[in-house]
Amino acid sequence: MINKFYTSKWVILLLMLMSHHLSSQISEVGLELQIYPTGITPTINMDHNFGDKHNVHARIGLNLFNHRNLGKQDQEKGSGFGFSLGYRKYFKEKFQGWRIGIKNDLWWNTVNWRNGINNPNEDSGQTKILVLQPTVEIAKVFRKDSWSISPSLALGIEWNVITDGLPTGEGPIVLLGVQIMKHI
Repeated sequence: MINKFYTSKWVILLLMLMSHHLSSQISEVGLELQIYPTGITPTINMDHNFGDKHNVHARIGLNLFNHRNLGKQDQEKGSGFGFSLGYRKYFKEKFQGWRIGIKNDLWWNTVNWRNGINNPNEDSGQTKILVLQPTVEIAKVFRKDSWSISPSLALGIEWNVITDGLPTGEGPIVLLGVQIMKHI
């Protein structure tokens, strides 16, 4: 069952990148880096602004993590690909100042785990997971000409909705981020 989801990730990512409708509606493009206690997520972002205070956004990227001993196994390291869709509301017109938002990420991750490290009965393996990660975000947008930079704080939860292998870490998540965007 998990293989079907891993195959579908490429279809979803390809459709997002090739969508003529989406590309004709993009207002801004850029990069974002979010860090959390056990990993980082670098992404490529596309925003569509509408009205004076609203936007919908999509992003694709990587999830690189090392849960150390904070997961369900003694050591969990891995990576994956994913995408996000979300909505943001700005408090000032012209897409600047404070904003709040919601988004949902889907990550297709591979987790390499170890148990009983440095013991004669050490065990290791690999788990493939599909992670659903809804978050709420607050950010401050600083604009200069056609560029913007936005430090952010996001709170959410990671759910391993499909697991192929031993269970791995999931639960609440806090992310600090910075986004650099170019208005087009």
